[in-house]
Amino acid sequence: MQVKRYFAADMRQAMNRVREELGADASIISTRRVAGGVELTAALDYQVQSSVSRPNPALEAELRKTQAQILEAQARLQAQDEDELHGKDRQLLEQVMQRVAPVSAPQNNHHEQAAAFNQHEFAAMRSELNGLRELLEMQLGSMAWGQMRTQQPAQASLWKRFQKMGLTADIVRPVLQKVAAEKDQHKAWRMALAHLTHAIRTPSVEPMQESGVIALVGPAGMGKTTTLAKLAARYVLEHGAQHIALVSMDSYRIGAQEQLKTLGRILNIPVSYVGDGQTLTSVLQPLAHKRIVLIDTAGLPASDPALGLQLESLAARGVQAKNYLVMAATSQGQVLKAAYHAYKRCGLAGCIITKLDEAISMGEALSMAIGHGLPVAYTTDGPKIPDDLQVPRSHQLISRAVRLQSSEEPTEDIMAQMCTGTSLASQYVG
Repeated sequence: MQVKRYFAADMRQAMNRVREELGADASIISTRRVAGGVELTAALDYQVQSSVSRPNPALEAELRKTQAQILEAQARLQAQDEDELHGKDRQLLEQVMQRVAPVSAPQNNHHEQAAAFNQHEFAAMRSELNGLRELLEMQLGSMAWGQMRTQQPAQASLWKRFQKMGLTADIVRPVLQKVAAEKDQHKAWRMALAHLTHAIRTPSVEPMQESGVIALVGPAGMGKTTTLAKLAARYVLEHGAQHIALVSMDSYRIGAQEQLKTLGRILNIPVSYVGDGQTLTSVLQPLAHKRIVLIDTAGLPASDPALGLQLESLAARGVQAKNYLVMAATSQGQVLKAAYHAYKRCGLAGCIITKLDEAISMGEALSMAIGHGLPVAYTTDGPKIPDDLQVPRSHQLISRAVRLQSSEEPTEDIMAQMCTGTSLASQYVG
């Protein structure tokens, strides 16, 4: 028996390496997620070892669920025309079946089972099942994309164009469902963009034109302090310096308070700090007569206990702050997603998209704003204060996103991955 271990960024790359080196007859022994990707162990001439174990209801339920999904998928795949199925896809699915079936076979005689699954074994089995499910979803996504290209070429073309804009499948799917009946591709594209424009929310009144406390929140590096400087300078130019004040909650970053103090001196506006032993409420009380108070917060990681205290301060009833999540258009989608879930606890009034001048795509930031119903209050596209600050409109955001779309055609693997979870893919697995 030949056994090899593979490391790759994702399951698709690992499976490609297995097929290249061991061929289509290789069996997948185990899969697990590791730092930087996945680890996959494969073998030739592998014989599944039988084992006895004490029944574990949670494990058996998970096994039966996975087996039922794969069996249902196999039945549906067999119903398709043989011409639509690639040989390697069927071989890989059969390998998955061979791997899961012995493991998930019903164990009728529980009295003969002696060994117990400990917690580590259960976690390893769950990880392996998740890996097998990922393999199945990957194959079904590939088949869904192939079927869409054949049966719905106009929809497939729109999927590609939206992928080049960087939009996620969750945002694209409902938009394309609304234009599915339109056969003219150019008209369908315009209609889709119109629906997408309607999905983006922008404030009816610019936040700085309303009185109150405005806090900018988000991870480090998103451009919070620079954006706050632009907002403050713009307000002073339009309304004067007597009705605005700045507050800093950032006592963690070296030089953060000095930076804000310099800004206050240049604009001739007061700057206050939330120091040790002070509360945000007590710092804001002397500033109650100010029309606008801008708060600069610390960009803390989600794992830092101080973040929870900061967000609780912003959400306090006596503060009544409008909190805006600052998202850099240069950040990856996973980073923006993590930022949203970390900072939503303080209550978000909207978002500000920054660094558009450095971005190669707006899709991920717009997907976050649309998906979570965050109005886009401002955008920034350069270092100039306050010139590089705009109050956006939804059609302007979409137009810019279209201009920034990638010139490269997405690969078949990327489109298959995007189609995973679409209505076509869900026809095969529940």
